[in-house]
Amino acid sequence: MSTLRNVCVYGGSRAGSDDRFVTAAETLGRALASAGLGLVFGGGHEGIMGAVARGALEGGGRVVGIIPRFLIHKENALFDLHEMVVVEDMHERKRIMYERADGFVALPGGVGTLEELTEQMTWAQLQRHKKPVLIADIAGFWRPLVGLLAHMRQSGFLRESFDVHYLVAERAEDIVPMLQSAARHNALTRADNAVGSPT
Repeated sequence: MSTLRNVCVYGGSRAGSDDRFVTAAETLGRALASAGLGLVFGGGHEGIMGAVARGALEGGGRVVGIIPRFLIHKENALFDLHEMVVVEDMHERKRIMYERADGFVALPGGVGTLEELTEQMTWAQLQRHKKPVLIADIAGFWRPLVGLLAHMRQSGFLRESFDVHYLVAERAEDIVPMLQSAARHNALTRADNAVGSPT
């Protein structure tokens, strides 16, 4: 049984230079809503963040925003949500986003998006969680990062027993099915391990 109920989506507070980024964010928001999955996001109205939230809201989905107090005006907080959680700092924001989500998606964004993505990848690598992490490589945006990860592996910095596990989708339409499949696989693996463990 899949444990995927809520998906945390990271993305830029700006729209970026390619219209495909915003289109993908809106498409993903609608797909989450259509699949009955809640959206957890950074709470901003602008850019990629705002686009994924608006897509989910337009599709009738449940949306939860998590925003630090000092960013309410900078990121033009989108308060017309099912729930807006105002926190004191970035660390609390990331912790609550992690706790509220069963999977993570990184859409195009800046260094903040990159940091949020790599933190979840690191925690998964250290076996702190088994939630699926997906890189949405829209229009090849994350291709340099995927190449860097391959370079790290080839250079001996990612051991097989401590490899970084992540999914890559090039189309927004593929994101939800890939997350659902990964969540089902993880749930089955946990069930198999529980059956096989000594009582």
